[in-house]
Amino acid sequence: MQRHSEFTPIHTILVPFIHNGPGLHALDAARQFDAEITLVGVVVVPDETSLSQGAASARELRKTLRIYGRDKRIVSKSQIIVSHEPWEEFSKLLLDENPDLLFLEFDSHLKAFRVTLNDVLTRPPCDVALVRGKITSKPKQVLVPVRGGPHAELALRAGLGLSQKGVTALHIRRTGDPKAGTDAPFKGLEQVLAQLPEVQKQFEVTEDAAQVILDKSKKADVIILGTTIQPITSSTSLGPVADRVLREANCAVIAVKSGRPLPQSFHDESAGVEAISILVDKWFAENTFHADEFNQLRDLVELKQQQGLSISLALPALNEEETVGKVIRTMKKELMQRAPLLDEIVLLDSDSTDRTREIAKKEGIPVYIHQHLLKDMEPRSGKGEALWKSLLVTKGDLIVWIDTDIVNIHPRFVYGIIGPLLINPQVQLVKGFYRRPLRVGQKMQAGGGGRVTELTARPLLNLFYPALSGVVQPLSGEYAGRRGALEQATFYSGYGVETGLLIDIYEKFGLQSIAQVDLLERIHHNQHLEALGKMSFAIIQTVMRKLEKRFGRAMLDDVNRSMKLIRHDNKGYFLDVEQIAEYERQPMIEVQEYLERKKG
Repeated sequence: MQRHSEFTPIHTILVPFIHNGPGLHALDAARQFDAEITLVGVVVVPDETSLSQGAASARELRKTLRIYGRDKRIVSKSQIIVSHEPWEEFSKLLLDENPDLLFLEFDSHLKAFRVTLNDVLTRPPCDVALVRGKITSKPKQVLVPVRGGPHAELALRAGLGLSQKGVTALHIRRTGDPKAGTDAPFKGLEQVLAQLPEVQKQFEVTEDAAQVILDKSKKADVIILGTTIQPITSSTSLGPVADRVLREANCAVIAVKSGRPLPQSFHDESAGVEAISILVDKWFAENTFHADEFNQLRDLVELKQQQGLSISLALPALNEEETVGKVIRTMKKELMQRAPLLDEIVLLDSDSTDRTREIAKKEGIPVYIHQHLLKDMEPRSGKGEALWKSLLVTKGDLIVWIDTDIVNIHPRFVYGIIGPLLINPQVQLVKGFYRRPLRVGQKMQAGGGGRVTELTARPLLNLFYPALSGVVQPLSGEYAGRRGALEQATFYSGYGVETGLLIDIYEKFGLQSIAQVDLLERIHHNQHLEALGKMSFAIIQTVMRKLEKRFGRAMLDDVNRSMKLIRHDNKGYFLDVEQIAEYERQPMIEVQEYLERKKG
């Protein structure tokens, strides 16, 4: 079974192809990326000649571009730019096309466009790569000198796009730098590089950076340099180090500059924080799946049997008599009877006052009231408590949780999140995501759901756990994990359980241990605004508690566990205080009764 998408940091590349001029070296380099290439034909007409004289050259160039366009990855623009000074018009086209990267041949393209380095690199319309030398095959070894500057991210992207197996990140510091010999100057880069096993890390302390790069490059096929943050003031120079490397290196060299605007206070060594997006983009491309990838249930059953795994579906519920029966019947019929993917289904009830438990028992599955489990511990209310205790009453090596209020229930809500666990043993936790239409009166508002996700959870993760910023719906109730990982995790008892579990798995096992799956659309009963406010309050508590452990100091007092709600009656507004406390449950592996059941 193939992965849904491969890691291609550079997705689209644009290469100018100038009539009777440069373009082939840039095109050869672009072809080594797993990217779509756009070729734009350019005819440069001398100043003293009428532009109409370029018609014949344009026809000839269109014919050439059509030949290159036979390559399925190459898109050749039929419109040719004919101009005395084409750079301005070409720059406007770049804004419209918005490629991930513009490839130019160093020096020769600039001369053909009749522009300087200053013209191209001072405010580039997009990310730019200047190529010197031939790159006619996939490089085996790529050297990327990095200092944590603002263009280091782009250099690493390009390096990983060229050769994911042979990339060396070379960090160079001056001998007089008090931080030399440490990774501190990397800032955000150190976190990124630590989670990119395909990148070899090297550290050098020297006064002659160019010489070190040249020495290291003897074993490299390509060098990729991030240009200086300093303004380009010379029409012919990228700086002494880059100039020397471009001039003396025996291998091909690519100099890159990001087209993103930089703040005035941007300093070279703080820019590595931006490089976290490399890690997130890589994870998103590699670990984002679609439920349809796993709809061949026989394949999943075969994978399960080959690995000797058992799978449990645990259903948390509180007063879900309207939907719980259909959820159970659907999963039993499709994933136990037609295809033996699930080995058991259990219901973890939160002491419902309706017919939820009665319906589940009638459908023939074990039912537990989670407040009655682990009687030596004071019972707590909340979904997180039910999920935690489900580890106690299930037997599967893989545990799947889905909410029982899904109106449009479908087996994909289960097999979709099982799939990544079966095809990749590194994955420990799989999150589902979906479109969530919001019911407004009698009408459905597309995309209106997930308000707490977008207004609370994702902003907090972006702020404090940016590596998790690619998780589409961190609060989704449909997820699955390996027992060996889940039993080591801390569970929060209430609304914070999903956020806490996501952070815990990330901190214990790394970003690559998490995957996510598009489950299409989910229709459920939306909550009112006050309930969403309580949920947000609990999630904020959870993130703060995680940060307390990270920094080793208390950030919340007990008073912070109470939320003042604004009420209104016929006498006017007033405040009502409600306790909304997110309490932790220890890892289940530390609970004696669990260990005894596990042995039995």
